[in-house]
Amino acid sequence: MGEGPDDRLTFDLLAASIRADAADLGLFLDLLAAKFERALPGLVDVHREGGLFRRRGPVQGLTVSLGDHRYELQRHGHRLRSSVALQGRGITLRTDEKPLGEWIDVLSRDLADHARANSDARAALGRLLE
Repeated sequence: MGEGPDDRLTFDLLAASIRADAADLGLFLDLLAAKFERALPGLVDVHREGGLFRRRGPVQGLTVSLGDHRYELQRHGHRLRSSVALQGRGITLRTDEKPLGEWIDVLSRDLADHARANSDARAALGRLLE
């Protein structure tokens, strides 16, 4: 599928929105988790200190599942570890660590593609850009 000017604009806006929060890595994961929980409730799992079902507490990581890709961002001390896993039939076939900027680009592109194919996802993308 080709990428038109509107598709490129959507991707650029989404990537810029996520990057805007990345200036302070200490807060980035918490802000991104809050945005994703609000905008993508069926696609994101947020892992908090003290367990998966805690609603409060420091965010230790998050996972966004889109199709056969799983995007993970994990806190490791004062650093963040970002990776993309390819899955097939529930089995992880490959996991690639990515620099944060590249992870943001790949996730943003996949979210924009997902939104083009699904009206509920388009609404979620709009909430993510708020």
